[in-house]
Amino acid sequence: MAGWTVESPQRLTIDGPVTRLDVRLVSGRLNVVATDGPTRIDVTQVGRRPVVIDHSDGRLGIRQERGRSWSDVLRWFRMIHRYPRVDVSVAVPADVLADLGLVAGALVASGLRRQTSVHVVSGQITLMGLRGNTSATITSGPVEALGVRGDLSVETVSGEVILADSAADRVRAQTVSGAITCDLDNPRRSEIRLTTISGGITVRVREDSDLAVQLQTASGRITSGFPQVRTSTFPLRSSEGVLGAGDGKLWASATSGSIALLARAVDDDSEELP
Repeated sequence: MAGWTVESPQRLTIDGPVTRLDVRLVSGRLNVVATDGPTRIDVTQVGRRPVVIDHSDGRLGIRQERGRSWSDVLRWFRMIHRYPRVDVSVAVPADVLADLGLVAGALVASGLRRQTSVHVVSGQITLMGLRGNTSATITSGPVEALGVRGDLSVETVSGEVILADSAADRVRAQTVSGAITCDLDNPRRSEIRLTTISGGITVRVREDSDLAVQLQTASGRITSGFPQVRTSTFPLRSSEGVLGAGDGKLWASATSGSIALLARAVDDDSEELP
């Protein structure tokens, strides 16, 4: 087992395989990116409390508080201003199992291909080019997922969810207070479930999509760019219909908010190639 206590800016290269990454930081910024080279850790900012790193049996652990559990850190959230901000970047193999936690700050994960779990209390989450199973939860703040495939689950209490350039097999996005905006890339055979209590939902899909669509809102308005999706007003405002073969499923529900289903033109650049 190898271990380091980082009390000042430092760069580390990890010898040996890394198959699992566990990170628990209190306040600051965390950036995790896939790489083809050796695992590297860049700590560019450290406050009074050191960053503790250990590597054993393929597991790489990075934490900010020695001898205290993650649940203890959450109970101290009201006193977060007393904790120093850190800035940590980690480059790991794309097929690691990643479990990433941050109490307050910005977290970015990109290029990972297997299973990624992200937890932030207050801040911002950005997911880019992930594969496999991805889950992200945040209490206060937005989540942006760009080019994500596989299975994606996003939950926020107070914050916006933005999903773009995605062809995920399964999408589940849920907010209590916040809007959901999705731009989906031909989600054939996908299952997409979008739910918000207080907030609007906007979904844009390609004109040639194959989806069975069901939209429902209690007190908002539903608009659709597809004539196949018909609207009724009793007992709730709802719209449903089938696009193409209907191989996939799109279900969107808002309690207090409007829902818009938009059509995106099919981009076929192949015909223009010489």
